[in-house]
Amino acid sequence: MNQKKQLISHRDLDAYQLAFAAAMRIFEFAKKFPKEELYSMTSQMRNSSRSVCTCIAEGWRKRRYKKVFVNKISDAQQEAGETQTWLEFAVACAYIDRNVFDDLDGEYLKIIGKLNRMEIKADTFCFNPDSSS
Repeated sequence: MNQKKQLISHRDLDAYQLAFAAAMRIFEFAKKFPKEELYSMTSQMRNSSRSVCTCIAEGWRKRRYKKVFVNKISDAQQEAGETQTWLEFAVACAYIDRNVFDDLDGEYLKIIGKLNRMEIKADTFCFNPDSSS
């Protein structure tokens, strides 16, 4: 029996949960980055990783407008890609080791995949209250 998970909030979405966990991991290890990176790599990486979550939340609240929902989910994918790039810089600068990079890069590939499926299947997430009369 294949039961669908009930989605009440953006917090119920797998993509959101994975993105939030990844952003918190980044927050923790970025505390150890050199101080000269505070306003460049550290803040940029934290911002982009958190923006994945905020774009998902914004999209969820705008899902009555399919085009806006799709746009916000697309923005979340872009932020995830930006985060992957910052992670690549972090490993190249030896601020994180290759295992941490590989693990988080893999997580972001999963997140992007889930977001891509949400974008493709936007009709299953979106609703138009005016058309339900």
